[in-house]
Amino acid sequence: MREETITLRSIKSYYVGGADFKLRGLPVLNRQIVPAADPRIVDMNGSYVVGQVYVQEYRLAKPRCPYPILLWHGGGMCGSQWEATPDGRDGWLWHFLRLGFDVLVSDATERGRSPWLKKGTCKDDLPIYRSQEEAWSVFRIGPPGSYAEDPSMRRSYDGQQFPTDAFDMFAKQFVPRWLGHLTMELKGYEALVQAVGPCVLLGHSQGGGYALQLAQQKPDLVRAVVAIEPTGMPDQAGGTNAPHLVLWGDYIARSELWCSYRRLAQEFIATLEQNTQILQINLPDMGVRGNSHFMMLDRNSEDIARLVGKWLQEHIQNQTN
Repeated sequence: MREETITLRSIKSYYVGGADFKLRGLPVLNRQIVPAADPRIVDMNGSYVVGQVYVQEYRLAKPRCPYPILLWHGGGMCGSQWEATPDGRDGWLWHFLRLGFDVLVSDATERGRSPWLKKGTCKDDLPIYRSQEEAWSVFRIGPPGSYAEDPSMRRSYDGQQFPTDAFDMFAKQFVPRWLGHLTMELKGYEALVQAVGPCVLLGHSQGGGYALQLAQQKPDLVRAVVAIEPTGMPDQAGGTNAPHLVLWGDYIARSELWCSYRRLAQEFIATLEQNTQILQINLPDMGVRGNSHFMMLDRNSEDIARLVGKWLQEHIQNQTN
């Protein structure tokens, strides 16, 4: 079969958001910077910019959808989760370009290519990092305790759609995350929405929570929201005319953690749907079984992208008629 050609008019990357920050009170060091060279003074006290978001933008020569789609990753991840699957298949970046959307992939504040700054000297400035053992169970690839260093000894859920043979490749994408910086992260995404203008937000996990929040804060700019297993719900639901699609995968009932996350999400959604058009899809109820928390990386990821794309095209078309 002939591969499809996608014609782009531009690819560019840039940073949005950020705020000036003064760093004071750090010790002045005498460190060797260049191998074999003499040590020199290192004084990190000074002026910085913090909280900016890295964006890579793909613009089609002839987009078929009037609004770009912004892909926001989950906690402990970065924008690479949209670019390709761990086993080498096309990612949702490519699928949504093929569906006619301009696509913007971001690294949230202090993730991936978005810089971070150690703001002080206390231990609370340190990030947390996800282990492979934790990821295996939290991402619902297999039950707790079923991860093993030897891939042949790992046990996944029956019918698992995640490409488990590529799990070690997937683990290379994990990045540190800073707790307690949620306000700064949200401001970075707000700056992005403000810079882009009318757009569609598609967020996964923590990114889904941020997408739901920004739809509340920027109802004039957010034209549709897709939340993939969102976490971190907004404090309250206000007014927005943007239609919402929420997707849930499989094995949630087997995870106490995900039962609690979904319960919190349902409480928010129950309030939001009083004034907002919302469609929730539980994939197993459609007969689509085996999806992990990372349905954009699962073996049936292209099918789910088409499902999302069809919903978006229908609802965006209703707005522009």
